[in-house]
Amino acid sequence: MAKRIMSGNEAIARGAYEAGIHVASAYPGTPSTEILEFIGKRYKDHIYCEWATNEKVAAEVVTGASMAGARALCAQKHVGLNVAADPFFSAAYIGAKGALIFVSADDPGCHSSQNEQDNRHLARAAKVPFLEPSDSQECKDFVKEAVRISERFDIPVLLRTTTRISHSTGIVELGEREEVEPKGYERDIRRNVVIPAHARVMHVKLEEKLKEIARYAEECELNRIEEGEDDSVGYVACGISYQYLREVKPKAWVLKLGLPWPLPAGLVREFASKVKRIIVVEENEPFLENEIKALGIECEGRSIFPATGELTPDRVAKGLGVEGFGGEREIVHPEPIPNRPPTLCPGCPHRGVFYTLHKLDYNVTGDIGCYTLGLLPPLSALHTCQDMGASIGHAHGFEKALGKEMSKRTVAVIGDSTFLHSGVTELMNAVYNRSNITVVIMDNRITAMTGHQHNPASGMTLMGEPAPEVDFEDLCKALGVDHVRTVDPFDLEELREALSGATAHEGPAVVITRAPCALIVKRHKPPLVVDEDKCVACDKCQEVGCMAIALTGEPHPKTGRPRAKVDPVLCVGCGVCAQVCPVGAIVESGKEA
Repeated sequence: MAKRIMSGNEAIARGAYEAGIHVASAYPGTPSTEILEFIGKRYKDHIYCEWATNEKVAAEVVTGASMAGARALCAQKHVGLNVAADPFFSAAYIGAKGALIFVSADDPGCHSSQNEQDNRHLARAAKVPFLEPSDSQECKDFVKEAVRISERFDIPVLLRTTTRISHSTGIVELGEREEVEPKGYERDIRRNVVIPAHARVMHVKLEEKLKEIARYAEECELNRIEEGEDDSVGYVACGISYQYLREVKPKAWVLKLGLPWPLPAGLVREFASKVKRIIVVEENEPFLENEIKALGIECEGRSIFPATGELTPDRVAKGLGVEGFGGEREIVHPEPIPNRPPTLCPGCPHRGVFYTLHKLDYNVTGDIGCYTLGLLPPLSALHTCQDMGASIGHAHGFEKALGKEMSKRTVAVIGDSTFLHSGVTELMNAVYNRSNITVVIMDNRITAMTGHQHNPASGMTLMGEPAPEVDFEDLCKALGVDHVRTVDPFDLEELREALSGATAHEGPAVVITRAPCALIVKRHKPPLVVDEDKCVACDKCQEVGCMAIALTGEPHPKTGRPRAKVDPVLCVGCGVCAQVCPVGAIVESGKEA
């Protein structure tokens, strides 16, 4: 059988193909994004796949597909499952006529997220069994196993990964696709209509299913006891923690759980009878530790390993007191490495917006996306950020708490994809409740931060088919906003005038800044240059925070301060720095004095 090196996300996509998945839907979010991208690139001839407007929509799409007897999968990052929680919880009651798989990619360490929540708790709260793979091969295999469990027990299944599993690579043995025809839709109101009278009966059935799955967990190959040489200590682990443990303790007794919940109580008790002490190796929350303690079995875990951040082999070794493993390794560099904070790309259409907002000294409520980088100096123009769509809600809350004068000094910023994800209802609420807020929709024509995925405003589907583009002006007007203006974010004077007019307007106002992401257009114009005869080394150009212009030019003869210099490789000719320069020293190439 053929083998290939794959990331965990790539392997999940392959598993969806081999498992006979018919429908896949998702909203992009690191670390889960590549799952649907790989399905769209490689398997769209076999799997219908789409970018949904948000995770709740994706969950409802796949639930509908399951009701119609198709095998379906949706993927999201951990906080995305919060957005999908409403259909996720009720899907457990409805069941799965066709296999129904939810993928949650958790993010210990907050590499790209606002929290470290552990969605094992969400699975248990929803009464949905979950599987947790520990490498790329298991990512592929566990999708197929999740499909079998889902259809055998008529229940949705959560496949839980973490950033390290999603993005690490390993060897995967490929298999053939299981071709299964969708079972078809049949009207069944007692199953598919979750009204209270039906839900009470469904809940009873769900509890019985969980008991059956717990019995299955005792005997299935996903859970196993691995015998070791020393029975003084036994370890319980799953996911990436299992790999770290095996690296540190290759000959230890281990209870390896691939189907951790419902917990196989009998297997845990059997393991406890074979070892004298139990240590649970897991990241973040003491989920397994508490489940095992609930059986009346003593174990340790949280007292040994940290509650925050990712585990690593070094941290596991340190917690277990393994000497000579290496400890926290010190990386030695021949020369000091300069600090490199994240920044907006040269030519980013958001740079001029944040520069102008900073100069106008507005309170800026922010949102999730590339533009979150507007909080960093020297732009320093973003003051709140909570979740998708919250910028508009925050600005509305500011006004209702402190009055109209506060709203005149406050601007909400939100990207095009984020606005479609959660901002439309926020703006509708603000209009309905007679708010005076100003909203800037920063339309860069793509879902940028997660890697340039299409959305309903970009004109293309995940499967590469042309699609209607949402018209933001018409949409905002339909919501009741009567002051809507679209501007070029690279024209700072026009931008400043539009923002000033919007904040002075009585009632809600929207400014749409429209220009494509710099990584789409690559280059606006030829790179600019600094006319050193005009440059006075005032440093004003540094206020835009563009890495393409730095103070590396020849010193000014009077002050000795370094003059500005443009890097022609990085500069895309957007012209924002030229508008900021007070002496007109930044010009097009060939126009120097």
